[in-house]
Amino acid sequence: MFVLSAALASAAVRLYMQDGSYHMVREYSTVSDRVKYYSTERSEWEEVPLALVDLKKTESERTAKEEERKADAAVIDAEEKAEREQQREIERIPMNPGVYMVKGEEVTTVKQGEVKIVSNKRRSILKAMSPIPVVSGKATVEMDGVAAPVKFTEARPEFFFRLGEPERMALVRMKPGKNVRIVQTWNIIPVTKEIVEETDIVETFKQQITEGLYKIWPTKPLTPGEYAIVEYTEGKQNIQVWDFAIAPAN
Repeated sequence: MFVLSAALASAAVRLYMQDGSYHMVREYSTVSDRVKYYSTERSEWEEVPLALVDLKKTESERTAKEEERKADAAVIDAEEKAEREQQREIERIPMNPGVYMVKGEEVTTVKQGEVKIVSNKRRSILKAMSPIPVVSGKATVEMDGVAAPVKFTEARPEFFFRLGEPERMALVRMKPGKNVRIVQTWNIIPVTKEIVEETDIVETFKQQITEGLYKIWPTKPLTPGEYAIVEYTEGKQNIQVWDFAIAPAN
């Protein structure tokens, strides 16, 4: 005696007849020459001769729907897993404004560096949110030293940036100077003293995680060199810098 049965956990399926019609059923089984099924339309068990049922079409559709259900469930599971992992990352990020890198269970704090404005061989320390007098011409925003104290080997590092103020943020590539690294070049317009910045900005993805907390990472692998995450307002003198280096992978 041949027996075929099927039961759906979440929805009804079509039990197709040879004439193209169908019954909506919760489950069905075949025993010998008959098919027994539970009708969702009439909420009762019924029977029909096996010869009248198109089992091939019925099974094909049922299998396709089951595969679709499993695929949807896998997507939901993956999304929920990603959300849980992201939440665990967020919980490890300090509440203090700044730049942080999370790798596994380790959280690395990228320290804010001191930048200086160099114009006409004069050097001034740029304090956060404290503009300094500038003269017409060119000036450079520099950091002392040829290399950042923090180094990463990941070509596409992911940073969490907790902003202190609602300002612009960017990943920039710094240019080498004489015992310094140049973050920006300022073109200072005469009379108006308007500042036009020249910055080597690296293309990035940015994602707001929560209020004031962002994730930023490069769209393409970074080549070895000196970089920084910067927070700034265009045309203003309030740039803040968190510098790091990308070292060649061993």
